[in-house]
Amino acid sequence: MKESVLKNKSFRFAVRIVSLYKHLCDEKKEFVLSKQILRSGTSVGAMIREAEHSESKADFVHKMAIAQKEINETIYWLELLCETGYISTNEFESLNADAVEIIKMLTISIKTAKRNH
Repeated sequence: MKESVLKNKSFRFAVRIVSLYKHLCDEKKEFVLSKQILRSGTSVGAMIREAEHSESKADFVHKMAIAQKEINETIYWLELLCETGYISTNEFESLNADAVEIIKMLTISIKTAKRNH
């Protein structure tokens, strides 16, 4: 995988998640949910990076599938943070839109890799 839109989007998303984590800890004094979203939200890009140097097509698909699961988990934490009032609806909608775009791109990448396997 060369320099890609997915790689860049997942990195920018991770940066936003780190900012959200800092905000939740510093301003909202929330330390449990914030740790969960930090872990899942930043692991997406890390798994995509790992897939760059996968050992086989199957390994590539596996790593991308893990990234897909992590972004889906991140969406869950975003929904929970919004529903419990830790983030505003506007913050949720912005981050969720990015997450949904990433999950769609991952799904397409996985389907393409499987078809070409």
